[in-house]
Amino acid sequence: MTEVTEVKARSQHEMKKTLNWWDILWFGLGAVIGAGIFVLTGIEAQDDAGPAVVISYLFSGVSAMLSVLCYTEFAVEIPVAGGSFAYLRVELGDSMAFIAAGNILLEYLVSGAAVARAWTSYFATLINRHPDDLRIIVPSLAENFNHLDPIAVVVLIVIGAGAIFSTKASSRFNYVVSILQVFIILFVIIAGLTHSDPSNLSDFAPYGPRGIFKASAVLFFAYVGFDAVATLAEETKNPGRDIPIGLIGSMSIVTVLYCVMAITLCMMQSYKTIDANAPFSMAFEAVGMKWAKYIVALGALKGMTTVLLSSAIGQARYVTHIARTHMLPPCLAAVHKDTKTPVAATVMMIVGICIFAFFTDLDILSNLLSIATLFIFTLVAIALLIRRYYLAGETSVTDRNKLIGFLVVIIASSLGLAAGWAENVKGWALYAVTCGIWFLGTLGLQLLLKKARAPRLWGAPLVPWLPSASVAINIFLLGSIDRASFVRFGVWTAILLVYYLLFGLHASYDTAMAIARDANPTERVVEEGVAAHAEENRSEIS
Repeated sequence: MTEVTEVKARSQHEMKKTLNWWDILWFGLGAVIGAGIFVLTGIEAQDDAGPAVVISYLFSGVSAMLSVLCYTEFAVEIPVAGGSFAYLRVELGDSMAFIAAGNILLEYLVSGAAVARAWTSYFATLINRHPDDLRIIVPSLAENFNHLDPIAVVVLIVIGAGAIFSTKASSRFNYVVSILQVFIILFVIIAGLTHSDPSNLSDFAPYGPRGIFKASAVLFFAYVGFDAVATLAEETKNPGRDIPIGLIGSMSIVTVLYCVMAITLCMMQSYKTIDANAPFSMAFEAVGMKWAKYIVALGALKGMTTVLLSSAIGQARYVTHIARTHMLPPCLAAVHKDTKTPVAATVMMIVGICIFAFFTDLDILSNLLSIATLFIFTLVAIALLIRRYYLAGETSVTDRNKLIGFLVVIIASSLGLAAGWAENVKGWALYAVTCGIWFLGTLGLQLLLKKARAPRLWGAPLVPWLPSASVAINIFLLGSIDRASFVRFGVWTAILLVYYLLFGLHASYDTAMAIARDANPTERVVEEGVAAHAEENRSEIS
């Protein structure tokens, strides 16, 4: 029995394999299309990018697609509920996986809270009220933390109950609502374009390239959610077919819809007058279609509801797998015998999201979310390179050192590019040098190292170029995020390190298994994907 199988057994009951590619596709759409497009489009068009926000969406979409391809290979090869935590644990070890796990949990806490608060904003539009009319203002609390949102909390509790009840029932609800959501989006595009004014695009990029990429870093928030879908691999009937179709298909559709919606909004109304709270609804009111704003607000609410549902399901599965390794209390790993869902993990995550949603404004949440997400996606791309080029017990010391060296070159050159951009370095020399070094590092991987492993069912294309490009783009986008968000991110990561050193390290599953092996030397547990398939991989590569 492999370690991954052992870890799954700690949940006592199996999750049902009830999902197919259709479910995954609509989970992908439902998990992604929500607060990002309906709220942040207006903010970023007005403050950072102007009509060029469509370029920001396109760039973020390309970055997200590269990450999708990396995730898909892992989800197919390691079909367990732990998502990127499980993938990083296999390839990078416990300590790095735990740091990533903490940021994954932060990502979900923040994203769920952001969407829930945006839900309140669009609900206010639907009933012709200002969002603050539905919130409790407490002047004694710090700014950006003093607009308390009880409606967001109620919505989250209802969503959590649905996620606990049944994964398949949630899937059916999700794709029915998501199909309706797509029709509403098509209405927004068609009706919006019939009331568009191309002259609104004349000042296309008023803030220049810097504004475009700054907006792109924040708008990455709009693509967050597909990683939650990857956690459903354990409940998918045929991961080798269903996961690639579902994930890649949904991300392709989302990117196209986002770009078209963004350009539609900017053609309907000057970027200078776009409403920050409910941009699409108020744009229709501005062009004389006041009745249409209610359709848009209803569509936004439906989209945010499915985002919250998909996220709640994915979040609980992350927590379940982390708890299986004992890095969180093992009671959170339990799968309920009747519902076949992780009830304790779902409740824990919903409570955490409610706390964030009750206090924290959207601006702070979106920036913090983008950092955590880009950091995790970078680690997953690095892990994919390691998975393809390193196999324990098979790769020579020389090749291992070459791999480390090339990875250092790729990461360092990407950091140099991001740092130069963040510090507003003038001229092209720095950017040409860092991009050239990145190119040589990736070329070195391709030409000077033999792949140690071939994917058994489905693999990301263009390795090493695709994951290497994902690393570079994600790190570059990090260079466009404000410093205050990095400070918050650093504090959170420091807390994680302290927890891991004091508790997680000693309670982890690996430590428990090491003790068991010492007590019984005949017992050997091998991590899935390392030694169990070594012979098979050698034959495939040859």
